[in-house]
Amino acid sequence: MANDMNENLFTLIRTRMPEASRAFIRTPASGTRTYGELVATSGRLANVLIDIGVEPGDRVAVQVDKSAEALMLYLACLRAGAAYLPLNPAYTAAELSYFLSDAEPTLFVCAPDAAVTADAIRKAAGVPHLETLGTGGDGSMMEKSRLAAADFTDVPRGADDLAAILYTSGTTGRSKGAMLSHGNLASNARALMDYWRFDDSDVLLHALPIFHTHGLFVATNVTMMAGGSMILLPRFDIDEIVRWLPEATSMMGVPTFYTRLLARPEFTRELVGHVRLFTSGSAPLSAETHREFSARTGHAILERYGMTETSMNTSNPYDGDRRAGTVGLPLPGIEIRIVDRTTGEPLEEGEVGIIEIRGPNVFSGYWRMPDKTMEEFREDGFFVSGDLGMIDDRGYVSLVGRDTDLVISGGFNVYPAEVENALDALDGIAESAVIGVPHDDFGEAVTAVVATRGADPPTEDDIRANLGRVLAKYKVPSRVMFMDALPRNAMGKIEKKVLREKYRDIWST
Repeated sequence: MANDMNENLFTLIRTRMPEASRAFIRTPASGTRTYGELVATSGRLANVLIDIGVEPGDRVAVQVDKSAEALMLYLACLRAGAAYLPLNPAYTAAELSYFLSDAEPTLFVCAPDAAVTADAIRKAAGVPHLETLGTGGDGSMMEKSRLAAADFTDVPRGADDLAAILYTSGTTGRSKGAMLSHGNLASNARALMDYWRFDDSDVLLHALPIFHTHGLFVATNVTMMAGGSMILLPRFDIDEIVRWLPEATSMMGVPTFYTRLLARPEFTRELVGHVRLFTSGSAPLSAETHREFSARTGHAILERYGMTETSMNTSNPYDGDRRAGTVGLPLPGIEIRIVDRTTGEPLEEGEVGIIEIRGPNVFSGYWRMPDKTMEEFREDGFFVSGDLGMIDDRGYVSLVGRDTDLVISGGFNVYPAEVENALDALDGIAESAVIGVPHDDFGEAVTAVVATRGADPPTEDDIRANLGRVLAKYKVPSRVMFMDALPRNAMGKIEKKVLREKYRDIWST
């Protein structure tokens, strides 16, 4: 519900912007966009939204490739009081049909070359309007914006008013739309800007997707809140990363970014001499990668922990011990507790349980799923994350895995992250995942899936023997399966659901 004070996220960001001539975005293809252009272009697009018929609170679904114009459209939605709904360009027609039918947007914006298919999908879903947006200033949205006024008065929004809906990946059922407010996004951007010491001198190398919390809200909102600038790459391209790193002060990435950089001989301490901060998230960073990166560059990667429903919750400190294998301390204003996965009772330090979160960053609930929302919140306002973790005697949080990934074998709880850490420390292992597969005797059998490297990769017997020296017998995988590369989603997370399906019958054949 809105109140008398305008707490529109864009209005807040606008109060912190540098002079209009300062660079906001640099792109390899189309040069520099200034903060003045940011305000003018987002204003024109906001006017286009209003002309189309978008009203405050309406959803605007967007499935386009990454570009400066796509970010301007996000900002235009904020300014118009609409709820921005970014969709992965890889989604299929069937997936799109679900999202459009569920969210009931007023407008669907797609890539120009997808317009014919998108038009049929949006009509079937009952979406009133379709527009297009390309990566080179093309598409109907930009054509209309060139005829629109740049002046636009931001629609007043309250802290609790809806700013965006992000759909979860749906690994445990149909995707749920997490509702994020202007206040949620503003609080997180301010906290991260302060905690990570961002200011107007920062230049962020941005190679993340912008349909996800990490690339859209963390990278973009934090940079704008600080008045900094971004080098916006259309995708992760290792050659482009190496080319642009000397001009950046910061890079936000997923673990895959860093493992691929380490595989490049030209990735040296001298190359990153201008960079002050590397952060990693969206998937666990192995302790081995952390150590190797530090030895190569002199930089300790700062790992943090967030979710679609909450944005960022914890972070290793900017000053202080960035501890490999942990996701750091709760951010200011955010409370973290560990509870028993069955009883919900708080646990002592060092004990593994479900992570619960409370703070101004936590979403209000799932779009049109009141029952599911009630299930995921405690009466005292803590959100039940579904992540397993522990807090040590120094207050650092470590992730153990998703509750749905927990393997219960012969009555013993096996936490995949512990076994994966042991696997990743072995010579010849490039990456690993541990899953449970059905087993008549144990209920679930601990199963490792690995990709190897080197001229003399380890065998299944080698791996099991080495793990047996560092892990209890019940944690040692009963089988080790080999793949050239493990399946990952767009954010670099290993898709364990795919692996469980692939290997579910290995004990029945």
